Amino acid sequence: MNKQLPLPLVLPEHSTLDDYIFGDNQALQELLQQQREQHNQPLLYLTGPIGTGRTHLLLGQCQAAQTQGLQVAYLTCAQYAQLHPTIFQDLAQLDLVALDDIDCLAGQADWEAALFHLYNQARDRQCQLLVSATAAARVLPFRLPDLSSRLSSGITYRHQPLTDSQQAQLLSQLAHRQGLLLPAAVSQYLLQRYTRDTHQLVVLMQHLNQASLSTKRPLTVPFVRHQLTLLQET
Repeated sequence: MNKQLPLPLVLPEHSTLDDYIFGDNQALQELLQQQREQHNQPLLYLTGPIGTGRTHLLLGQCQAAQTQGLQVAYLTCAQYAQLHPTIFQDLAQLDLVALDDIDCLAGQADWEAALFHLYNQARDRQCQLLVSATAAARVLPFRLPDLSSRLSSGITYRHQPLTDSQQAQLLSQLAHRQGLLLPAAVSQYLLQRYTRDTHQLVVLMQHLNQASLSTKRPLTVPFVRHQLTLLQET
């Protein structure tokens, strides 16, 4: 049977492993490579706080797997209310399935049952699962018996936060994507005064780029401080 892609997978630009800053998570980088190339990680479970780049990692793994000719699918479980559990039915036909934010499914009986069956089908069909959540499966409030044990059967990896120097590298990278020059003083100011949530940093850099272009002013600490004030007022 030819494998079909049951979900439209449009990978956002820059959501690749090449531009992800792993920092002290080199072991995770190796695990992802093994999952793609050796197919010996049937279940890789990533945990970490919101804003640490888990979505970027899942999308990056899908992109890398596609490049290698594998059939993949990505689904964010945070949108379960707009979907139906039957969307899981044919996923195990693929080579790799990435499920983001599975903690959102805890306590949802139909979704828990669908996730349980997907796990069993993926194991039987040698489909690799890559899932993410804010916490390990054993502490999530799943109600379906054995679901937590199934999700704990693979490798659980807790993402380590970036150090200040690694976070500064991330800031520089995000600024470069927008064509911005980020002085060291501005980077240090943001490290001390702004969130480390990756998504919010992306939004901030987009805002700073637009503000810099419209005012024809470079990024300085006073300029950035003013822009942060404007953002807080909106």
